[in-house]
Amino acid sequence: MAVAVREKIGTLRDKKNVDSLVQQLHAQANIPIRIMESCGMQTMSTSRHGLRPLLPETLQLISGPNCPVCVTSGAHIDAFVSLSYDSGVRVMTFGDLYRVPGTYGSLAQAASLGAKVEIVYSPMDALERAKENPDELIVFLGVGFAATIPAVAVTIQAAKKQQIENFTVFSAHKRMIPALSHLFENDSLQIDGLLCPGHVSVILGAGAYQGLVDKFHVSCAVSGYEPVDILHSLIRIVRQHAVGIASVENCYKRVVSWEGNTEAQGVINEVFVPTDTTWRGLGLVPESGLAIKPEYAKYDAVERLGIVLPEVADHSICLCGEILKGKNVPPDCLLFGRACTPAAPVGPCMVSSEGSCAAYFRYGGQER
Repeated sequence: MAVAVREKIGTLRDKKNVDSLVQQLHAQANIPIRIMESCGMQTMSTSRHGLRPLLPETLQLISGPNCPVCVTSGAHIDAFVSLSYDSGVRVMTFGDLYRVPGTYGSLAQAASLGAKVEIVYSPMDALERAKENPDELIVFLGVGFAATIPAVAVTIQAAKKQQIENFTVFSAHKRMIPALSHLFENDSLQIDGLLCPGHVSVILGAGAYQGLVDKFHVSCAVSGYEPVDILHSLIRIVRQHAVGIASVENCYKRVVSWEGNTEAQGVINEVFVPTDTTWRGLGLVPESGLAIKPEYAKYDAVERLGIVLPEVADHSICLCGEILKGKNVPPDCLLFGRACTPAAPVGPCMVSSEGSCAAYFRYGGQER
């Protein structure tokens, strides 16, 4: 099995295959087209494999609200950090969120000052921590898109079934489709095509993007993360655009179906309900978040602790929010590579492993 997987990956990275697809893309991209990446892993892969300089001059590939840590609002980050100083609380978080700076520092800085903050690899790890420490209230910071939300929902269900009452979730989860719709509807940014996210689409299904096609006439292709995946998907979008049509093409059929994982969707719907929430760069987006249902209120940190999000203004110089809207690229920011680096990040786009700024800084050479 391991050998077969390596052979498959090798095919998807093979230089001859890549060169052939690049030639096809150049031959077909005869008119200007702007395509948005809707997954941070696509941005990272495109940068890591050096694809961006190979693209035709007519094709502009831009980042969008594609990184769950990056789109987490400053208000949420400040609330997370503030909560970590509560003497009766132990905060559990994924690693990407640990170093994201807020108004009063990051969770990492809070931990260095004595706050109880721990990195975990799954929400179930946080539930186990709650079992081991019955005198502490465990708060798991729920940040992510559809790919990670089912695991959080299952953990909440497990806490209820096992009657673990000192486990809670601070839900800052995001729903990508409403955010993309909000961006296309309320922004002057012209988007012709969308690289739809592979991992999110495993859960949502390729059919989830049909509404965007119908409403905004944007060409969509569900893409994987290897160079051949991305180039193949770009070709499909370019072909649609060239003849003036828009549809959803599933270019990641080895893992994504049209209807998605209906069991995972059911688990999400059992535990969560859509709610309005704020995104970095986009502001308040209706029904783009997920709140924990009243039936599970005991496991809702926001409800249980009476958490109110503070008013937080975006950084006056950092362009992370504008990059997430596709209006700028990382080198446009005055802080990029100077005051803002992975070692000393100013904004989350430089912190996250899926952040556009981190990708540009790490791999360079992104501008033609």
